[in-house]
Amino acid sequence: MPEPLYRRIAEDLLRRIESGEMSPGSQLPTELDLRESYGASRNTVRDALKWLITRGLVETRPGQGTFVVEEIDPFITTLSADPETGLGGGEGAAYLSEVRATGREPEATVPRVEIHQASGVVAAELRVDEATSVVSRHQRRLIDHTPYSLQTSFYPMDLVTRGATKLIEAADIEEGTVSYLSRTLGIKQAGYRDMITVRAPDRNETAFFKLPDNGRVAVFENFRTAFDQQGKPFRLTVTVYPADRNEFVINVGDVPARALRPGRPGAGGRRPGGQDSVSGSVGRNSREGLA
Repeated sequence: MPEPLYRRIAEDLLRRIESGEMSPGSQLPTELDLRESYGASRNTVRDALKWLITRGLVETRPGQGTFVVEEIDPFITTLSADPETGLGGGEGAAYLSEVRATGREPEATVPRVEIHQASGVVAAELRVDEATSVVSRHQRRLIDHTPYSLQTSFYPMDLVTRGATKLIEAADIEEGTVSYLSRTLGIKQAGYRDMITVRAPDRNETAFFKLPDNGRVAVFENFRTAFDQQGKPFRLTVTVYPADRNEFVINVGDVPARALRPGRPGAGGRRPGGQDSVSGSVGRNSREGLA
């Protein structure tokens, strides 16, 4: 029994992609051009494109067309604390150092600072009443000029009124907020808890990360709550990572030094559906140096 026409069209386009005739990032012929080239109906052409889309080979961009997916080199973020320095992974100086250690170039925008009324997860994680004032510091983060994550940290406004005024300045805190709060207020970070969820990206995240608009590529959302010496939360950091370019490692206990920079599972191959993995389970405490 002969293959349906949509499948033959899809496999011909696949051959052209794999041969390099249509390179990563290049635009496919328009739907009308494909219909004329293959003598196919609109629905047949759309079925062929859907076959390629579901396999993560092409993506549609609203108002632009269909494009060959660009290969993105995943970055592995160590969520647990560094065993030597105790610095928490995925934030501030620790994150920037980890990126540079792989020979890649990190970039973070100047923090956007806002004052909000706490609600929902922010109020719950910081254990403050609804409508309590909190400060947020938001940054966009890139690696080699490609967007890799969005990070927002929330702090009770009480920390500012007690003297930690740099929290409301739209500038980097060079020493990191953990060290800054320890020095100015005597608040020491005794530990943190990470809670990771997976969801579809919203419209702003889709645009920033340049994700397909059909929700095929999910995002990881990490809620990190930091606690002081008395077990009181003083910071909530929410980081959004697209799943097509991020992987995570969590080291527990005595991990050999040679294993602290792991190889990437399945390196060198395209991952169907643009999904990556989370490795490990429980993070270690971080003492200082987070931004």
